Amino acid sequence: MSPCDLHGRGFLVTRPVHQADGLCRLIDAAGGRARRFPALVIEARHHQSARALLAEDWDLVYFVSPNAVTFAHALADARQPWLHAGCIAAVGGGTARALQAFGRPADLVPSGRFESEEVLALPALARMDGQRVLIVRGEGGRGLMAETLRQRGARVSIAEVYRRGCPEVNPQPLLARWSEEIHCVTVTSEQILRNLLAILGTAGRERLINTPLVVIAERTAETARALGFRDVVLAERASDEAILAALCRCGDTARGSL
Repeated sequence: MSPCDLHGRGFLVTRPVHQADGLCRLIDAAGGRARRFPALVIEARHHQSARALLAEDWDLVYFVSPNAVTFAHALADARQPWLHAGCIAAVGGGTARALQAFGRPADLVPSGRFESEEVLALPALARMDGQRVLIVRGEGGRGLMAETLRQRGARVSIAEVYRRGCPEVNPQPLLARWSEEIHCVTVTSEQILRNLLAILGTAGRERLINTPLVVIAERTAETARALGFRDVVLAERASDEAILAALCRCGDTARGSL
């Protein structure tokens, strides 16, 4: 059952194409109109170094996203078990579900907000003396996890299995109907936020920053406010259901401004 009625309002979904379906279905089921506008592209990064790292034995392997799981599995040798680890950690529920789908359930998943900070707060990672840890992520990901685990005594390696980019898209059709169709915007990463600003350009900046924005991480909220966004709503979690609940609050704000 939907937490609210979105009353036909329009919500911009900026996730990559292959990750937008779940949220769009929830928006439509709640009486809203999901407008797909991918502001991030994800591509495989085929490096032999990452393939070799994935074939080694590890005390802990940490996956930062569902994409990390999918692209790591694609790199693995199909003739052997694709993970050799005493413990598998996932940043959140979506990543845990991706691991389950590939036959290797996560051993550690935070119960709070799905961020690296929550994973680092797990008691199992408090002391890492001498443990071999592999972090599976995208190219140029955050360094917090690796830095913190090294401070705790771990020997950390990083396998970068995908890269993120900014799609080339003409924003004019979207901007032409922005005031009629877009009442709230969702962004699920800081890079998506910056890409969206770049895609919309000078012509769309004011419209964007004056539209209510839903984010899933406090650091993204802070970035958005620093960039001039007027109304930023922080979802309680990164799940589609939590984003929808935040859109209900965002939608109330948008309806009041009509």
